[in-house]
Amino acid sequence: QVQLVESGGGLVQTEGSLRLSCVASGDTFDINTNAMGWYRQAPGKQRELVAFITSGGKAHYGDSAKVRFTISRDDFKNTVYLTINNLKPEDTAVYYCQARSDYGGIDYWGKGTLVTVSS
Repeated sequence: QVQLVESGGGLVQTEGSLRLSCVASGDTFDINTNAMGWYRQAPGKQRELVAFITSGGKAHYGDSAKVRFTISRDDFKNTVYLTINNLKPEDTAVYYCQARSDYGGIDYWGKGTLVTVSS
């Protein structure tokens, strides 16, 4: 069974920065063959893609995340990161980690970490 555990969320002020982490584990899980992604869901809104990074390390960003967000991965630590700079109140959301195998199959999700940005 694959587990994804997010951390790093919290209450931050506008213009601050955060780094979210997602640690992946599981007997059959090989992060080297998984794209890893971050999604977020704001209150009353649908879940949206923030960014994903391929198993080869190429990053892709959603339309709302092309300037202030950086996704990275450390496969030795089975961890993917999301750094958010210049936080804005509209970044308030639950941020979820996702793993998607290069070989197909189901996606795995974490339970999320809440980011609240105060103005």
